Amino acid sequence: MSDAPPTHRQRQPGDGWVECACGRRHWGLYGAAGLLLVRRAADGGPVAVVLQHRALWSDQGGTWGVPGGARMPGESPEDAALREAEEEAGIDRVAVRLRESRVLQHEDWSYTTVIADEVSPVHPTVTDAESVELRWVPVDEVADLPLLPAFAAAWPHLLDRLVALGGR
Repeated sequence: MSDAPPTHRQRQPGDGWVECACGRRHWGLYGAAGLLLVRRAADGGPVAVVLQHRALWSDQGGTWGVPGGARMPGESPEDAALREAEEEAGIDRVAVRLRESRVLQHEDWSYTTVIADEVSPVHPTVTDAESVELRWVPVDEVADLPLLPAFAAAWPHLLDRLVALGGR
């Protein structure tokens, strides 16, 4: 496990920090998005979600959250979330079904959590230096992990949505 950023990654057009009116810096010149992938039981209830243990060198490293990152110019949040999930976790977009998007809107920046269901088996894999680990985490164990603070704050509401979407 390295605490230094990778030196081989090519900079992308959306990469960069936004100095937000909220007083924080946020990654993604055009906002950011992540994929909250859900595995469901036969009755439709959420069983587990894919989470990423963030590399120590990354912003708020050492915490757990969803695979995601900066949006590219003109890229929809859904496309960004799917692209990032493939880049960071090896998740193939044909293995998921998008359900809905939840937006955290700041004055100068936004983060979109894209909720999706697993429709064929997904085996998340560390595919780049941004992750220490990727795995399915049972929904009742998510809050026990050291979560990315924004994800920790959003998790109760996201879990409510996962449950509500189960019957549809």
